[in-house]
Amino acid sequence: MNNCYLPEGYRIGTAENREYLSSPSSLERAMHEGKILEATALLCDSSMRLHVDLPGMRGIIERSEAIYCHRGEEIKDIAVITRVGKPVCFKVLRIEMENGIPTAFLSRREAQIECLHKFLFDCIPGDILPARVTHLENFGAFVDIGCGIASLLSVDCLSVSRISHPSDRLRVGDRLWTVIKSIDPTLGRIFVSMRELLGTWEENASGFEIGQTVAGVVRSIESYGVFVELTPNLAGLAELREGTRDRELCEVGQRVAVYIKNIIPDRMKIKLVLIDAYRGEKAPSEMKYFIDCEQVRHMDSWCYSTKMATKRIETLFAKK
Repeated sequence: MNNCYLPEGYRIGTAENREYLSSPSSLERAMHEGKILEATALLCDSSMRLHVDLPGMRGIIERSEAIYCHRGEEIKDIAVITRVGKPVCFKVLRIEMENGIPTAFLSRREAQIECLHKFLFDCIPGDILPARVTHLENFGAFVDIGCGIASLLSVDCLSVSRISHPSDRLRVGDRLWTVIKSIDPTLGRIFVSMRELLGTWEENASGFEIGQTVAGVVRSIESYGVFVELTPNLAGLAELREGTRDRELCEVGQRVAVYIKNIIPDRMKIKLVLIDAYRGEKAPSEMKYFIDCEQVRHMDSWCYSTKMATKRIETLFAKK
């Protein structure tokens, strides 16, 4: 993938980016070559202009150039203010004197337009992209999939194991791999998923054996038992035992130790026994990808279910 279309924060430390930001003359060369660069937004002034950290001159992103709004939608001040202290991508529009100070006028908007029309809108469902979490909502996570372009990663697409809120799985700033679920160029929207990259039932279950005691995370407590997540794409059921304190032992989101009583591939079930709970400990956020996303950049389909299972959980990536 061309580094210029990566999410914001990915290119700031690269050798090419450092070279173009090393001097005013290098910055001018980047302007003539139409390069997309990245630097840190230092502040937002009273005119809603972002001041960007540049060598030997002042960098300014005017409010109208701070973000691309599809179909002329209004730019919200919060979208500008929240860039302060963070890397922003940009193209250099011009370099001139302003109030006796050499100033480079920059455009994040132009970088985003180029990213959309020269890269993202040429992608198809099933393409694998790097992403960076920008903020979380009850219904999902918004992720940057290139030059600050936002995409929705809905909560049901985070993993097969069900979670109540994206914060159970992600943190703002996390770097992820995602797969394009659908593209709507008319509305300027791209939706992504992640669960297809986290392995099938069989791939996840192969890391466990009957008789092991392992750590997991409680994801739901029902009248008949407790669902414990062993990996983001694999959960098992610990039945509530009569005469025990199993229900009192744990709460949703808590880490627990469980004994693996049985693994049943044709029913895609894992039977567990609660052993112990770890009060106050957060669920682990690290995820294992079962696809080498650096090398494999597209998938046509994904089937989570085992061959003998009657229940089918799969994704067929429709062409745009």
